[in-house]
Amino acid sequence: MIVTTTNSVEGKQIEQYLGLVSGEVILGANVVRDFLASITDIIGGRSGTYESKLAEGRDMAVEEMVKKARNMGANAVIGVDLDFETLRDGMMMCIATGTAVKLKE
Repeated sequence: MIVTTTNSVEGKQIEQYLGLVSGEVILGANVVRDFLASITDIIGGRSGTYESKLAEGRDMAVEEMVKKARNMGANAVIGVDLDFETLRDGMMMCIATGTAVKLKE
């Protein structure tokens, strides 16, 4: 499955637009990770714990979006956008959206 942020796939022709697809994931961060990240924030540097959590959320959201696109008969998702939001009580939401398309083989 081709997944791209662009609105086309170079060298491929879009045969059919199948519709909007999305994948949503809500993840919780635990107290220990929050504490360690706050220490990193105080002394400076990157917070590897939160970076890995962001990557996990992104991967899960894209995977869910791709699964929905496959179920629609798509072989690509174009115009992909990723959004991250923090919710109350240490919860993080990641949303991947795009357009499911069928490319000519």
